[in-house]
Amino acid sequence: MSDGNRGKTADIGILGLGVMGCNMALNLADHGWQVAATDPWPEARDRLRRALPAEDASSRVVEDTATLVATLKRPRQLLMMVKAGEPVDAALAELQPLLTAGDCVMDGGNSHFRDTRRRCRTLAEQGISLLDLGISGGAAGARRGPAIMVGGAEEAYRRAAPLLRTIAARHGLEPCCARFGEEGAGHFVKMVHNSIEYAAMQVIAEVYAAMQALLGLSYPQMSACLRDWNRGLGASYLLKITAEILDRRDPETGRPLPELVLDTPGQKGTGQWAAQTALELGVAAPTLIEAVQARTLAADRAQRLARAGRWPGPLGESAAELTEGDLQDALLAGTLSAYAQGFALLQAAAAEYGWAAPVAKAAAVWRAGCIIRAEVLQLATDALATAPQDSALLDIAPLREAMASAQVGWRRTAAAAAVAGLPLPALAASLAWYDGSRSARLPANLIQCQRDYFGAHGYRRIDRSGDFHTDWSAPDSDSDRSP
Repeated sequence: MSDGNRGKTADIGILGLGVMGCNMALNLADHGWQVAATDPWPEARDRLRRALPAEDASSRVVEDTATLVATLKRPRQLLMMVKAGEPVDAALAELQPLLTAGDCVMDGGNSHFRDTRRRCRTLAEQGISLLDLGISGGAAGARRGPAIMVGGAEEAYRRAAPLLRTIAARHGLEPCCARFGEEGAGHFVKMVHNSIEYAAMQVIAEVYAAMQALLGLSYPQMSACLRDWNRGLGASYLLKITAEILDRRDPETGRPLPELVLDTPGQKGTGQWAAQTALELGVAAPTLIEAVQARTLAADRAQRLARAGRWPGPLGESAAELTEGDLQDALLAGTLSAYAQGFALLQAAAAEYGWAAPVAKAAAVWRAGCIIRAEVLQLATDALATAPQDSALLDIAPLREAMASAQVGWRRTAAAAAVAGLPLPALAASLAWYDGSRSARLPANLIQCQRDYFGAHGYRRIDRSGDFHTDWSAPDSDSDRSP
């Protein structure tokens, strides 16, 4: 140990000991790293003290941030596990005077990638590195191995990688941890991960609604369907846990537990950020956007209950007879649409911000540990590793063929739901996106004419180059080039 590190024994400091921070500390300690940790709340500090193994004398919980920094080996590495937004800025403001050039702070929360880019530039003025860590897997993943998506300077990542790769989930022998680019890239990839998560959950929820409303299946029957469907290309962690959820009974009433849960899910913002970013980058991602909108609509329960008796519903036409196979097709097609749109958003960000090959890396990192781990990601990893960077996910032959095979059931499900007045926004939006994406001509030509009519915005033609404008007040007038 150098003189500069005399008395400084901790390999990494952790600031923030909520459930995720506490579990990350235990994960690091399990892998032999010497951890120092603190939290403003005494209860959080005590929880970690109780959880640390008695034989682990090298890891410690300290009372405040200054003591935490003083225990770290130099150059210091410090992981913040605090709530996104102002708490991150407050934590950095407290840390910054205590750190010196060469130190590295890692933000393991769900910060907005633009906030991360701003903070990185501020810290760089002092010679301090900021790595943004997208950490997925929930509390269990943090404890046993999450997927970790990193952004920031390559040299800072090189120093942090031994820590991060040892605690990450593994797919085979490969750690699910990678650097995706400069500052903000890790949080961007995590944002996209969460938007796919939103959409996949919404698609499953819509199929659950259709199984009840259109097929009349019981909870045991629905659970059995999902267990049967959770194999091959359709296999996923989310489908697995949903089958278990549908099997759970309320111990007090004996009824299926989901029946007793309010239909008002929360959201923490990452799905909304992804929807906004897709619009800003010009990426068509209606499945991702509708998943956010569906949660927003669900949250307005009072208004929905009031409208239920006032707004007219279906007119009584009979819906087409569906089969369980139709719903399985809709589930697979809707889920693949969500992944395809998320990957398209990653590709657009790569072009905008200069991040290298994020799609292939994301497919590989997401194979284990994270919430959206699914069988499709192994196929995508293999195919995208050698494909051009702008390749679409559904250009992969097996996925393109799967979408083609699922079309009949997917369309029947969407049509039957529409006739029955059953809202399936993500599945319907996915179908419209798929059909729009494969259409050689769309009705946007009329929109060009409308914009030119009321705003003289001009239009382009298919038979000659240049910009044109028509004087719509003069019937059958010739088109003139725009000035």
